Amino acid sequence: MDSIEKYGRTEEEAVSEALKELNVGADEVSVTVLESGSKGFLGLGSKPWKVSVTKVFDPVSVAKNFLREAAVAMGISIEINAELKERGLNISVEGRDAGRLIGKHGQTLDAFQYLISLMVNKGSAPFINVTLDCENYRKKRKETLENLARNMAKKAKQQRRNVILEPMSSYERKIIHAALQSDKLVSTYSEGDEPYRNVVISPKRY
Repeated sequence: MDSIEKYGRTEEEAVSEALKELNVGADEVSVTVLESGSKGFLGLGSKPWKVSVTKVFDPVSVAKNFLREAAVAMGISIEINAELKERGLNISVEGRDAGRLIGKHGQTLDAFQYLISLMVNKGSAPFINVTLDCENYRKKRKETLENLARNMAKKAKQQRRNVILEPMSSYERKIIHAALQSDKLVSTYSEGDEPYRNVVISPKRY
């Protein structure tokens, strides 16, 4: 149910009843007054207010509510900041135990990001790109991967053989490829099947 009509002695009362039935907050709906009420004279001829309350799809609220519920289920306390800008939803999470949302090599974080993307793009257009970060993990991980790429490229050139990296997500593989695209002495490509695709760093033959 995304919309409902309600009567009340006042507009506030009618809206309040609608919010309870829709199980949403006041910031998640739009309200249209269908009939203005009146108190009448000495209680006679009074007329109730009639309103139409409709859920408004808000990607920010959807993402925050999902993460709050996940945090409660995991028994952790987190602070969530989310901003929708130019069809991009950027979400950052902080908190004492927030690191539990990251998982090994960010796998849990990627899974949450994927689920949020599905939720906010359900029937929506145009597409909203979701980026979920926790304790600035993605920036730190990006720097780590770029350093790894350079070190492994050096190894590939010195030993004149391919260096195969551990399986990574498509997001992390892109970081490796981008870090070495300007290195004229090596080439990179991915091989294998998801979720176990590897980046291969190969020295060029001259």
